[in-house]
Amino acid sequence: MASIPAPATSPPAETGSEALKAFIGRHRRLFVLTGAGCSTDSGIPDYRDADGSWKRAQPVTYQAFMGEELTRKRYWARSLVGWRRFGHALPNGTHRALVQLEQLGKSQLLLTQNVDGLHQRAGSRQVVDMHGRLDTVRCMGCEQRSPRHALQQALLEHNPDWATLDAADAPDGDADLDGHDFSRFNVPPCPHCGGVLKPDVVFFGENVPRDRVTMAMQALDEADAMLVVGSSLMVFSGYRFAHAAAKAGKPIAAVNLGRTRADPLLSLKVEQPCAEALGFLLEA
Repeated sequence: MASIPAPATSPPAETGSEALKAFIGRHRRLFVLTGAGCSTDSGIPDYRDADGSWKRAQPVTYQAFMGEELTRKRYWARSLVGWRRFGHALPNGTHRALVQLEQLGKSQLLLTQNVDGLHQRAGSRQVVDMHGRLDTVRCMGCEQRSPRHALQQALLEHNPDWATLDAADAPDGDADLDGHDFSRFNVPPCPHCGGVLKPDVVFFGENVPRDRVTMAMQALDEADAMLVVGSSLMVFSGYRFAHAAAKAGKPIAAVNLGRTRADPLLSLKVEQPCAEALGFLLEA
């Protein structure tokens, strides 16, 4: 890996909203990358603890989902239960603050690792959904896309006994249903070709589409600084942008509770809840 210039300044031990406000104020164009910490105030759990470790079992891999019928049954059973709340989540103060950042002309593109669509629902216009959207279902046979809410109805019709189950929410719109027998869960096939239905998101072991990476890298090239909001950057698909920013000598600020993979590259780190740290953007 190529060597990376040291950040312009070492991250202070304690910083807050005032330092973040100053960082945003002195940079004309920001490249913004967001993660799960943006959506916790909307009731969607995040993945990692303050040390960057998984809070629960790692999400299903692409290879397991496509290769094992029982894995697909388990995934869609958990999704049936979790979607009831995930599908109705609303944007919070973090999303609204980032809308304001865009309206001020400071953010030309927002790259999100989240799959909840809440940035768009809040009003952000220039958004790249790096890992796709959970509100869309993709057929792996004919590539037909369809709304997730339509599949929810079909899942309920095929599995009426699961309609009243409840469980703790998990980050990707599913629920913790450990201990249940998934073998009899009925997953309907694609109504157009009979193919396997998959949420239109990038699973672990699956590549982010090249056009999304290209678009994001172009925006990063045109930016003069990077702002990370609510991401530990532990997954390479996000970390690579911090690495590229540092390599290009662009300062990076991060708002995140706990360690990030890019800590050595940061010019500023704010360890506060995202909405609190960005609250000054909503005070106009």
